[in-house]
Amino acid sequence: MDVLKKGLEDIAVKETSITYIDGKMGRLFYRGYSIFDLAEFSSFEEVAFLLWKNKLPNMRELESFKKTMSEHRDLPDQVMEYLTNVDPSSNPMDVLRTAVSMIGTADTSQDDIMTKSIKLTSKIPTLITAFQRIRSGEQPIPPDPSLSHASNFLYMLSGEKPTEIEERAMDVALILHADHEMNASTFACLVIASTLSDIYSSVIGGISALKGPLHGAANSEALKMFLEIGSPEKVEEYVYKRLSRKERLMGFGHRIYKTYDPRAIILRSYADKVTKLKGNHHLYEIARKVEDLAVRTLGEKGIYPNVDFYSGLVFYSLGFSPGFFPTVFASSRVVGWTAQVMEYLNDNRLIRPKAIYVGDVEKPYVPIEDRS
Repeated sequence: MDVLKKGLEDIAVKETSITYIDGKMGRLFYRGYSIFDLAEFSSFEEVAFLLWKNKLPNMRELESFKKTMSEHRDLPDQVMEYLTNVDPSSNPMDVLRTAVSMIGTADTSQDDIMTKSIKLTSKIPTLITAFQRIRSGEQPIPPDPSLSHASNFLYMLSGEKPTEIEERAMDVALILHADHEMNASTFACLVIASTLSDIYSSVIGGISALKGPLHGAANSEALKMFLEIGSPEKVEEYVYKRLSRKERLMGFGHRIYKTYDPRAIILRSYADKVTKLKGNHHLYEIARKVEDLAVRTLGEKGIYPNVDFYSGLVFYSLGFSPGFFPTVFASSRVVGWTAQVMEYLNDNRLIRPKAIYVGDVEKPYVPIEDRS
């Protein structure tokens, strides 16, 4: 007998050696390495290498890999023209999706998926920062090949080389968002890839899924919540009002984690540092008070802060407009999407689930002139 599993909950679609999530204990591993160790000691480039190639690079490999990534940061001319002329009020995720499609169209090479994944990961920050600056009436800033991925990302956003704290906060945020097993956007990528479509089409599917407010937009909603509260003194009234109306606290709860999301724990310390640096530490104080109050109220139900609770605060303090938060998320998750696609294609099978039919059968066809 067919069993309905709405949302495909607890249905496994592949075996993986990429990411392991222990939702009960609040642990996350990339290729067997703890996310706490990677966030403390690694870089985004090293983590991308790890996820794609299933090993940590040595010094020579990492330097070569970083050089390759920096060489692919420039955008095709037609993409820059599109960013210049698109309606500035457009949803940044819509612009990202269309621009990635244009990058795919411009890439007529016979490069393998790995190389195309490197190209795309390198170009997306250039795309994001160019559109945010154009939308603000400023000129895009060309990438600086001498800077790291995270540092260059922030440099292209502001025109100034970031401080050590800013660069590290950006690096860690990108590491934490790089992969998270079989989430909605990753599954969308796999469905497309399983048809043997191209990697650009798969990534466009991932972007489209990430755009949804139930997936990639929660970080901006969490930030809006902090801004709406306004001061730490107003937290208690705000939280209890929302809970009494049975409204969600944004950035809380996760389908897998039944305790603290380890990514939230890591980002919390960086949110503290960058808000102090940028003079908006009151937002961090609001967030901590919301967290403490909500955990006391909801923790026994297994509802704790997730990665979105602090990531929006970090992105905002680093200079990204709230509407661009999901694009920054995508700029990192593209590594996980492509890594999961490459792994799946090693033993590909067309993804074709079934539905349980609950309608009628053998209904008589009534000619149109006899229908009421």
